[in-house]
Amino acid sequence: MAFNPFDLTGRVALVTGANTGLGQGLAVALARAGADIVAAGRSTPSDTQKAVTELGGRFHFVHADLDSVGVVQAVVDGAVAAFGRLDILINNAGTIRRADALEFSEADWDLVMNVNLKTPFFLAQAAARRMVEQGEGGKIINIASMLSFQGGIRVASYTASKSGIAGLTKLLANEWAAKGINVNAIAPGYFATNNTEALRNDEGRNRDILARIPAARWGRPEDLGGAAVFLASSAADYVHGTVLAVDGGWLGR
Repeated sequence: MAFNPFDLTGRVALVTGANTGLGQGLAVALARAGADIVAAGRSTPSDTQKAVTELGGRFHFVHADLDSVGVVQAVVDGAVAAFGRLDILINNAGTIRRADALEFSEADWDLVMNVNLKTPFFLAQAAARRMVEQGEGGKIINIASMLSFQGGIRVASYTASKSGIAGLTKLLANEWAAKGINVNAIAPGYFATNNTEALRNDEGRNRDILARIPAARWGRPEDLGGAAVFLASSAADYVHGTVLAVDGGWLGR
């Protein structure tokens, strides 16, 4: 059989927030490439489990409220207990709060920063420690955003957290590349998910956003799959610290 650098057979991938939307698309794409999937989050990802098992992959769910770092070690331990190892982490779980900066509350700031930045760092730390113990390296993929590059409006804590994810991705790559751990990020453009429902329901904003996207459509969760498989595979062994935009051409406009 010819060597396939994108083959993930025998790899175990931990994906946070895999019950719907982008996380579900990421988990299914990795399973299609051969990975076994551990999903972590608050809601049981029944549809994702069905899709993964229908592809022939193994699936395990770890219940975790990811707005607290107290669950981090249990999530990693749960993945290892289920399938014996951990090779890939996708820090996908995220949340957003919208308000004018003059009115933005401390509670909305703290919640978003905890889920989008603090927990991903400590989850990456716990996963990397396991990868170092295994002695075979690993792949960590953070989910950034267009607002890792731009300011946005009315989403102060989201912009801060996703800008932080871009910087954190580079820092971790600097520290862990020599340990055989690749740390990169995917920055989705404007995708049709729960987080963007308010934008898509706003006729004016929806029209303005579509007018700027050269691909002329909102992204679909499956559009991220190829980028995730690439960064999770041996094809990306010499890719460290990049933030890969999957945006329909938004940034190039």
